[in-house]
Amino acid sequence: MAATIYYDNDADLSLLKDKTIAILGYGSQGHAQAQNLRDSGCNVIIGQRPGSANYDLAVSHGFEPMSLAEATKKADLINILLPDEVQGDLYREQVLPNLEPGNVLMCSHGFNMHFGQVVPPEGVDGLLVAPKGPGHLVRSEFEAGGGVPALIALGEGAADETKALGLAYAKGIGGTRGGVIETTIAEETETDLFGEQVVLCGGVSELVRTGFEVLVEAGYQPEMAYFECMHELKLIVDLFYQGGLNYMRYSVSNTAEYGDYTRGPRIITPETKEEMKKILNEIRTGQFARDWILENRAGAASFKSMRRLARDHQLEDVGVRLRRLMTWIDAKEV
Repeated sequence: MAATIYYDNDADLSLLKDKTIAILGYGSQGHAQAQNLRDSGCNVIIGQRPGSANYDLAVSHGFEPMSLAEATKKADLINILLPDEVQGDLYREQVLPNLEPGNVLMCSHGFNMHFGQVVPPEGVDGLLVAPKGPGHLVRSEFEAGGGVPALIALGEGAADETKALGLAYAKGIGGTRGGVIETTIAEETETDLFGEQVVLCGGVSELVRTGFEVLVEAGYQPEMAYFECMHELKLIVDLFYQGGLNYMRYSVSNTAEYGDYTRGPRIITPETKEEMKKILNEIRTGQFARDWILENRAGAASFKSMRRLARDHQLEDVGVRLRRLMTWIDAKEV
């Protein structure tokens, strides 16, 4: 069944005219959504911790940030755009006590709502409006007159009026210019986690690192391994982005296309697919969410150790050196 997609004519921005919108967290999504909404004529306030870089950024953008509690008290729609791992505690401590019946509690990623860390109280509807792009793109596309497509989903028992407010909000950030796809909070959360773990972050990172190691261990120069397994990946991903797998295969050599068909299935095997299914099951049952929540409650020592080990890999050292030779790259170092 085809997805339901909403556009500008399906949304009434005037529904937000007498509403105050609180953006809690002025990070990647927060700064973009807040500025887009303000430029759309909405009344926007910011909840952000004093002394933080994001607090200063909000001030530089003409906002007057306040505490999460104060912003929640003053708002009709409250969008929690804080990092997943801190949302639960901050919600219980500063947001929940200040919600009132009739408020709408929002998110742009359903992790905490879906897994019970952020539960709207009686009389408060849950709503997800999720741009399908990073904040800087949400902002730049809006300023250019376009818009990043978005998702919309309602919490259990939410009213039709809340959906109308959600579409108005999506219009305010530019989402209806690109199209707003109707989904559920469960579907958004579970597919997002699956994509991150199996393909976009976990799968690609492990594929790149392992390919690099195989070449280096076979005696090839690390620089050659980096170019083949890391650097040129962007060329292929750009082709995916423009026209899918078919366009990529049309654009590469016949040799590369033949290697794709005949060798790719030996890397991503039926056993790999079974492991993907196991990971999806861990996501759907809440096992991954429990692991991540407990990891953070224990101080995230294991997570920080894995991060340090990954940053010290030879692949990263070689990459830093090679990127300095390519002046056209806006190189970043962590």
